[in-house]
Amino acid sequence: MSMKSKLKPKQRDNEVQDASVSLSHLKKMASIDIEFDDLTYTVPISRKGSKVILRGISGQFKSGELTVIMGPSGAGKSTLLNILAGYVSSGSTTGRVSINGHVQDVNHLKKMSCYIMQEDLVQPRLTIFEALQFAADLKLGNIPRKTKLTLIEEILNILRLNHARDVITEHLSGGEKKKLSIALELVNNPSVMFLDEPTTGLDEISAAQCTKLLKYLAQSGRTVVCSLHTPSASIFAQFDHVYVIADGQCIYRSTVNNLVPFVKQIGIECPEHYNPADFVIEISAGEYGSEWISRMINAVDTQFPVVPISQPTSIEFQSERKISKLSWFHQFTVLSRRMLMQLFRNKNYIYINLSIHVFLGFTIGGLFLNVGHDGSKTIYNFGFCLASLIILLYIPMLPVLMHFPSEVQLIKREYFNMWYDLSSYYCAYTVINIPAQILVTSIYLSMVYVITDQPLELFRCAMFFSTCFICMFIADSMAHAIASTLNIVNGTFFGPSLSVPLMLFAVQGLGETKSLPIYRKLIMYLSYLRYGLENLTTALYGYNREQLYCPTAKIFCMFRSPRNILQMMQMDHVVFWLNFLALIIILIFLKVLTYYLLRQRFRPNKTFQALNLIGSLIKSHLNVDN
Repeated sequence: MSMKSKLKPKQRDNEVQDASVSLSHLKKMASIDIEFDDLTYTVPISRKGSKVILRGISGQFKSGELTVIMGPSGAGKSTLLNILAGYVSSGSTTGRVSINGHVQDVNHLKKMSCYIMQEDLVQPRLTIFEALQFAADLKLGNIPRKTKLTLIEEILNILRLNHARDVITEHLSGGEKKKLSIALELVNNPSVMFLDEPTTGLDEISAAQCTKLLKYLAQSGRTVVCSLHTPSASIFAQFDHVYVIADGQCIYRSTVNNLVPFVKQIGIECPEHYNPADFVIEISAGEYGSEWISRMINAVDTQFPVVPISQPTSIEFQSERKISKLSWFHQFTVLSRRMLMQLFRNKNYIYINLSIHVFLGFTIGGLFLNVGHDGSKTIYNFGFCLASLIILLYIPMLPVLMHFPSEVQLIKREYFNMWYDLSSYYCAYTVINIPAQILVTSIYLSMVYVITDQPLELFRCAMFFSTCFICMFIADSMAHAIASTLNIVNGTFFGPSLSVPLMLFAVQGLGETKSLPIYRKLIMYLSYLRYGLENLTTALYGYNREQLYCPTAKIFCMFRSPRNILQMMQMDHVVFWLNFLALIIILIFLKVLTYYLLRQRFRPNKTFQALNLIGSLIKSHLNVDN
């Protein structure tokens, strides 16, 4: 047994407390006192009206104190936390938020704070130490590497994560994941920490350790605010300040010790040996009658008035320690390194992806064996081109639809806490995925091109492969656009459903002798698969290819002449480079669209807020009808 494990709980607590005091980067931390006055938040719920979540509440959260926001489900505690953290993008908010006595925009507070969400989202396939290294590289700018390593070691010590520093994040326990989430945001030493239900999913011991950790962080000068539903008596006693909400109104705001005397003064007494936290939650839920809630609301302003914070004009919260923001290129470089490491460690996915492409190479190659030079099987060769495009539609699309919505949640957490610019992440993500996509697609194309006996002329191979590559990238981009907006269930339904009309539009007019009407041509060229199909057919049969071989067993090969097949498919007019340009334009459009949708997912403009409102109204209306 190690020496640390032999220490008594009190000794271990003192060890952590001493470590928290000795942290070198804590000395330059600014103190932030938050005050909010007459804060109201309203959301529309149906065509008939709106719902008031917060009803003119006021309060103060001070530095050096561990504050808990409590209340029954639906009371508004998470809403208050989200508003102060700047996480709310919809609804209507009124009221005033002050920082150290000076009225400030919530976005100003956001720059000095971090928000640790209820779900512990951490980057996969990284060790704790590696995750902290990347966080330091992204958040601390160009400070010396030795300073970053020292800071990481200090954080590992204070959070007692040294024993798991080389453990992959997927193998961490619930308590260790929560500590890592806190550690990642502790890297740039935020003055304010908001935590939504930090003990959810933890056992009693882990929850108590997490609460003690938060208290130590608060005692070192931070403003630590968290929301909890029903803490145990021992955990409840750790908090310095309690803020209780019932039906969007404040019914208590003071210390833990003042709670029981306050409710006794109101006229209701807490039973002996009863958890005060459970008792106040029961009152706020109306279990003792709504009149007690009204009495507490009326008494709280008298008993615990909000005394305005007065600070000198030289505002301390403009931090003494200014960390230069990492340049866009350096963000791109750090994110690329992290993604490469994660990609190479995801060996199961790499092996499965390679196996699928090899399997499909043999399958499609076997189905269309030697059709490339056989004049009697020209129609089958056209089917081979269409089959390849369909494979390069579904194979890149489905993994993205299944994985990227989860990636979006990770991006949202890191982007909201200002780790990096969204553009640098998106560019790094795009660039890192290109080599792997080209590799597996090249394996498939090389196999089927040879097995089906296609013409081995360099320019034809280049045209065929390049068209397939860009069609694959279009399918991938289309999937990312869908997955950046919809969840996994809706995305996996919408993506394949969208591919059906794309395939149907692409094969319009094949074999028809008459020219298509203009409206049908417009519909046909809405599908990028049409451009790809025309280019593949032109690459194999265009540019004056010589006549195909006709087996002696066949009396007549109708499409022995490559020109005949182009005419029958109404593709003799095709200009390869114009179609290729159209594919590039479609790809660029989808890339820009995906980036735009991601930005709107994180910071919706008024148009998207209106669309979200309409969607929520429709959903609520359908629920009412049901």
